[in-house]
Amino acid sequence: MRRVAILTAPWREPVWALAPFRDEPYACAMMSGGQGGRWSYLLRAPDQTLSLTAADKTDPFAALADLLGPRQLTDPEGPPFQGGVVGLAAYELGDRVEALGLQRSDWPDLVCARYPALLAFDHHARQVLAIGRGASEGEADARARAALAWLDAPAAPRAQPDGPLCPDLAADDPATYEAAVAEVVERILSGEIFQANIARAWTGRLSPDADPFDLFMRLRGQSPAPFSAYLRLPGRAVVSNSPERFLKVQSDGAIETKPIKGTRPRDRDPARDLALAAELLASEKDRAENLMIVDLMRNDLARVSPPGSVRAQDLFRIESFANVHHLVSTVTARLAQGRGVADLLRASFPPGSITGAPKVQAMKVIAGLETPRGPYCGSLFWVGHDGALDSSVLIRTVALVEDGDGWRVEARAGAGIVADSDPRAERLEAEAKIAAIRRALTESLG
Repeated sequence: MRRVAILTAPWREPVWALAPFRDEPYACAMMSGGQGGRWSYLLRAPDQTLSLTAADKTDPFAALADLLGPRQLTDPEGPPFQGGVVGLAAYELGDRVEALGLQRSDWPDLVCARYPALLAFDHHARQVLAIGRGASEGEADARARAALAWLDAPAAPRAQPDGPLCPDLAADDPATYEAAVAEVVERILSGEIFQANIARAWTGRLSPDADPFDLFMRLRGQSPAPFSAYLRLPGRAVVSNSPERFLKVQSDGAIETKPIKGTRPRDRDPARDLALAAELLASEKDRAENLMIVDLMRNDLARVSPPGSVRAQDLFRIESFANVHHLVSTVTARLAQGRGVADLLRASFPPGSITGAPKVQAMKVIAGLETPRGPYCGSLFWVGHDGALDSSVLIRTVALVEDGDGWRVEARAGAGIVADSDPRAERLEAEAKIAAIRRALTESLG
């Protein structure tokens, strides 16, 4: 039985605690933001990693379970995550669930790292917890103390760029996107599918004086989101400002998913802003779109849950973020005896809210209209040694790849297309969703 040690320290802003390790492979921050989130986590120095490309025929879900190892106890007074595995699942990992022959991006299907120590930032109590795990109390304590020392690591002097981080950010042709939406509507009317999520891409390069951490800092300052995150990999980085939970599992097996479908932009005028939220709540189109994904998620969860345990607890709730209002529903379930997190991910991936219904056919339609998505619409997740899980849907996310000329940038935003979708309106919805990222990348500070 492995031991857990937890030490406390005075409050420190997690983004600044991450700064000294910004360029370190497998440095990771998973941050709460908005909506009263309590916990943020900083992880580095994994003791084991896993990276599976399309050519590697290893079962990714079995490999994840093996990396995590047998269930272990955690401190009931501690945070939800007390060490374990952080994983990045690209959208194309879905081809390992249903063999669709998806074309791959240059990202691995699955990247995981197992961390024996971490810092947990309690935003409510305003304190930092250093957590270590080990085969003995002494080893666990030593690892917790090593993590505590991360707070005193000196950050290399580096000026934050004031100008645009990506001055050449450019979008796909809007007419091409509207034509894709129109094609999906025709395929819906013909009876092939009921709904599909179609995305549009923005690409460019970071300026020579900028790096992925600069983008993460800007987004944290301008529009914090409940599932904002930073993950540095060798030659790659993911910066996410996602508002959407994919799956949450408690150590007792209770499951929650909160699919988002339905969007309206925010407005500076309070009365107009309120009217937009009310319009979204009353929209039959958006409710129907949301309900289709609720049914899809109920079906996915039922694959690993006892009969009768899957419930739609809360339908059509408005959640408001810095840039948009969203329509969010909550579905709950429970893991069946003998099932674990890897089984749940296999049953549910990729997230229903960014595929469509029926899911498999919607994914085929998406593959015919988009280039490979990579991290976009995949998931960033943590799995604790006690079997707990939390995960985001990687929307509002920037994928960055380093080459000889610096950092390539790709961000996407999309919309759920249904029978009465208007191509121009869906394009404007996608543009509203990407607005915070575009602002962070293309505008100067001040």
